[in-house]
Amino acid sequence: MLKVIYLNGPYHQWAYSRSSRSPAVTKSGTIYYPIWLAYAAGFLRQQLPSARVELVDAVARRFDRAALIKHLQNDPPDLLFCDTSTPSISEDVKTACAVKDAFGRCRVVMVGTHATALPDEVLQSDRRIDAVARGEYDQTAVELAQAMSEGQTWHNVAGVTFREQDKIIYNPERELISNLDTLPWVSRVYRDFLSVRDYFFAAAQYPMVMIITSRGCPHRCGWCLYPQVMHQGKYRVRSSEDVAAEFAFIADEMPGVREVGIEDDLFTADRNRLHRICRQLIRQKNRLNFWCDTRVDLDYESMRLLKQAGCRLVIVGFESGEQAILDGIHKGTRADRAYQFMADARQAKLLVHGCFVLGNPGETRQTMQATLELAKKLDPDTVQFFPMIVYPGTEMFRWARENNYLVSRDYRRWLTGEGLHNSVVDLPGLPGEEVLRFCDFARREFYLRRGYLLRKLAQSFVNLQEARRNIKAFRRFARYLVKAT
Repeated sequence: MLKVIYLNGPYHQWAYSRSSRSPAVTKSGTIYYPIWLAYAAGFLRQQLPSARVELVDAVARRFDRAALIKHLQNDPPDLLFCDTSTPSISEDVKTACAVKDAFGRCRVVMVGTHATALPDEVLQSDRRIDAVARGEYDQTAVELAQAMSEGQTWHNVAGVTFREQDKIIYNPERELISNLDTLPWVSRVYRDFLSVRDYFFAAAQYPMVMIITSRGCPHRCGWCLYPQVMHQGKYRVRSSEDVAAEFAFIADEMPGVREVGIEDDLFTADRNRLHRICRQLIRQKNRLNFWCDTRVDLDYESMRLLKQAGCRLVIVGFESGEQAILDGIHKGTRADRAYQFMADARQAKLLVHGCFVLGNPGETRQTMQATLELAKKLDPDTVQFFPMIVYPGTEMFRWARENNYLVSRDYRRWLTGEGLHNSVVDLPGLPGEEVLRFCDFARREFYLRRGYLLRKLAQSFVNLQEARRNIKAFRRFARYLVKAT
């Protein structure tokens, strides 16, 4: 029987989140689930029950390469799917090759965002890499495994770029799965392979799980990674019945879980579907808290239903306080709409995690300061200030490269030495290093306000669960607030 491993490889002291939209080590200590690997592993179990499938998260299990190889020796793999991201790609290749060296018969396939964007480059980086499964690889992995089981070549498997002696074969694109209800519940895969206590999201109650209820996004933000690279700009959804049923499964079968993260790029895109999901969750006996991503154009009625359904937190991309910058990144929102969004969220009693991106096209020192002032006026529960990060395969990467703003093609420089987000874009008159320093400055300016600290203290006194979350996050985050510029 074929043994198939889906691997989230070791990187940066076991604190790295490849599945994040901006993969890095975060200041708050967030550890994402290997979401896409888990979906694919579950799909292979479902479609090819004869295969022996294992999901190995070396980050969560604190495996270095030696420990990983020792673990795999218990049941050596025939086929390995190794996840990739831009900052980690050189280490991802080394890990995959280490597995290949240890188990010579194993065929190694790279998956994920970076491999999808640059399949030829990844294959040419080391001859021990056998293939790249491009884009959404759930079905591609099944067909690759089937072909191996039957002694067939990979020539007829759509969505794969593979090595054949000295040639690189580029098979046609794969049609995306249209009916997402055919995919397994990722929470079932977590239960079978992972420990929920290994994962953490600073704005969430602990422990939590992360699920996906849709793929892609109907909007066209220029730097957004997964919709452009993995989902071909196409938006598909699971049915409201399927989503509600998975919530019920989590509540019944994973009793330690306190919150569900809906990690869609935009959970609230289809308002009718959103309302159907909320109404079904409201009717459930064991209701779980959850969080989701949204936009500033979300209406109050939707917020009210979200709250009733168990939503505790919404994550929203305010991005910038300047309308010209929002237009330049194709955000499709109005800067002044942020105030109404916050007023509605407070009325609905929803917490808000606000995201702000600095260093966008057209950014200046003045516009960065305006964005910081907007963040303080809006005063959400938590915020993040990121430098604009360009990833291969996105519109923003092409823009930076074509305008000679990209300062390096050494992908390790997408992170700092600590594994934190870095800036590799120098705008005219605004170097990336200055943007990065301003992000640190803005973070301190926001979080060290007396009024904010008093509010968080009051929140912790009123709600024990929020107190635990605040303490856990602050312990990880505090050293970055007091760090000198």
